[in-house]
Amino acid sequence: MSDSINAEAIRDILREIIDPEVGVNIVDLGLIYDVLLSEDGRYLIVRMTMTSPACPMASHITDEVQGALRRRWPELSQVEVELVWEPPWSTDRMSTEAKRHLGWDDA
Repeated sequence: MSDSINAEAIRDILREIIDPEVGVNIVDLGLIYDVLLSEDGRYLIVRMTMTSPACPMASHITDEVQGALRRRWPELSQVEVELVWEPPWSTDRMSTEAKRHLGWDDA
């Protein structure tokens, strides 16, 4: 198993995925709640949310997460994307960069 797989590397890959409705990557948007890697490094769970439970892009985004992680680390035996709704997403979860991108000058 490659030493390069860790929470930071996983988040770096996930930064490449842009929420098509907002135009901001899903990490800076605050959609990624947790990344859990098994001790043997073969099983990965990404816990994430959407900006709204009614998000029409949810399946597209979760498919993108799965695909990006599997392409980067094909040695993973399982990649699970778990949608969670607690705590509810809010703009407080967004990075300063995401707020600036959206023109929120008080970021």
